[in-house]
Amino acid sequence: MFDSLSGERAALIAYATGYYPDRETSERIVARMLECGADAVEIGIPFSDPVMDGPVIQNASRVGLQAGATPDGVFEMTASLRRATDRPLMAMTYYNLVLRRGLERFADDAAAAGLDALVVPDLPAEEMGPLKEACDAAGLATVAFCSRTTSAERMARASSMASGFLYCVSVLGTTGARNSLDEGLPAFLESVRANTDRPLAVGLGISTPEQCAEVGRMADGVIVGSSLVRAVGQGDDDLSRLADLVSGMASALRQ
Repeated sequence: MFDSLSGERAALIAYATGYYPDRETSERIVARMLECGADAVEIGIPFSDPVMDGPVIQNASRVGLQAGATPDGVFEMTASLRRATDRPLMAMTYYNLVLRRGLERFADDAAAAGLDALVVPDLPAEEMGPLKEACDAAGLATVAFCSRTTSAERMARASSMASGFLYCVSVLGTTGARNSLDEGLPAFLESVRANTDRPLAVGLGISTPEQCAEVGRMADGVIVGSSLVRAVGQGDDDLSRLADLVSGMASALRQ
């Protein structure tokens, strides 16, 4: 995906919580995002302690668990989606679920379900080696994180653990919409670029088409989560509110 868009525009990576608000609707949400211009979708496997996430996605995870979400259930949903699209699909979850299942088994099951990458935000780069080995063997890309407080040495380490892309955290804090982008974002991304040859995708706090366009001029990908999850919660059964938001963001990046 990044190779095909290189020099043209940034990719729009949309986030959806699996089983939010229920199994059937969450599959429709992912499909609708792709129809409306998302280049890839990150599907959250709900976990009881989502430490990276703010109130909106915390609540979506709670609802998803109450609706019966499990890793197997999300994998089955992904397999269904994969039959209808060739765009990248990623799983985002927390390390407890991966470790409990076993690294090799989790990676193999994710790849068999048609997933392209695995995002585990509470696994630091220093601890990622065994999981990267399992993902490499399964043909699954890995994603590592850099934040505003990451040293150059740790950026390089994270780069070595990321076969897919580096997830650049744009703010200090949890996920959630922000009114404006941090003024230090350009300098932060310049610092990351100096320490990696991986694509850079920016996430956290991006909530409007205008913000997508601004970040898209600096990064290879733009990750949007909380504002889309909120649109699902505030929308109707036809998902029109969500569709309008994703379409607007995709259009902003294409311009």
